[in-house]
Amino acid sequence: MLKNIFYTTFAIFFCLGLGKLLNHAIAGLPASLYGMLFYCLLLQFGLLNPSKVTLANQWIIKHMGICFVPASVGVINHFELIKHHGVTIVISIVFTTFILLTFIGLFAERYLATSNSNSVDGHR
Repeated sequence: MLKNIFYTTFAIFFCLGLGKLLNHAIAGLPASLYGMLFYCLLLQFGLLNPSKVTLANQWIIKHMGICFVPASVGVINHFELIKHHGVTIVISIVFTTFILLTFIGLFAERYLATSNSNSVDGHR
């Protein structure tokens, strides 16, 4: 178990380091998001062993609430900004969420319609 924790920790820090390098090179997204993308890609292509990272990742997810405490403290630290622009922030969150869900829904319908027509054609 301890080997798996070290393996997972190394994998996460390696991917975060790659994310920081990519963020430094092209910016655009936060380094941690690039790191998560690298982590997913390494798992997807079999360069990381999923059985070795599963238990540690489950433990991390179980205790994720602790990681979000700094974010809530940041909200309290910027209370005046939220007080003045709170309505605008909420409207933009609702609007962008609606746009995102609409886009994903349309994309899913198109993808599912295409995959269903391909599977129907393949069974004839």
